[in-house]
Amino acid sequence: MAIDYKEIRELLIAISHMDIAELTLKSEDFELTVRKDMPVTGDIPVPLASPVSFPKPTLMTLSETEAPSPPPSEQKWVDVTSPMVGTFYLSPAPGEEAFINTNDSIKVGQTVCIIEAMKLMNEIETEVSGQVMEILVEDGEPVEYGQPLMRVNPD
Repeated sequence: MAIDYKEIRELLIAISHMDIAELTLKSEDFELTVRKDMPVTGDIPVPLASPVSFPKPTLMTLSETEAPSPPPSEQKWVDVTSPMVGTFYLSPAPGEEAFINTNDSIKVGQTVCIIEAMKLMNEIETEVSGQVMEILVEDGEPVEYGQPLMRVNPD
């Protein structure tokens, strides 16, 4: 497999805007490991001269900083979650009307947002019909895989 340096550069740019601390991609032909310096909290001494060594992973490894989880939803509400890592957008373009708002009724297959990943705009369709009770993510905010985006009171 030929290495596409443009795609690697775009991947590095995307990772720089996320809370990913380490990412390792491995195939038969190559292995790429990216590590970011993450802010240290508390009074933990960090030696400047000695490098930190990690065991060599055998599978794709993705380490992320812990994000606070949203408050628990009511039992009957259904979370619409992000199918990928990217940037969340409520409207198809800047200045345009949002796909959905709180209290809107939605149907199965309706586009409710866009998640931009690697310069690709991915329309996210809901798998549930009902009323949008909460939108949990701000427009333009980064999201993680599986992160709840909104809560729906199903029909």
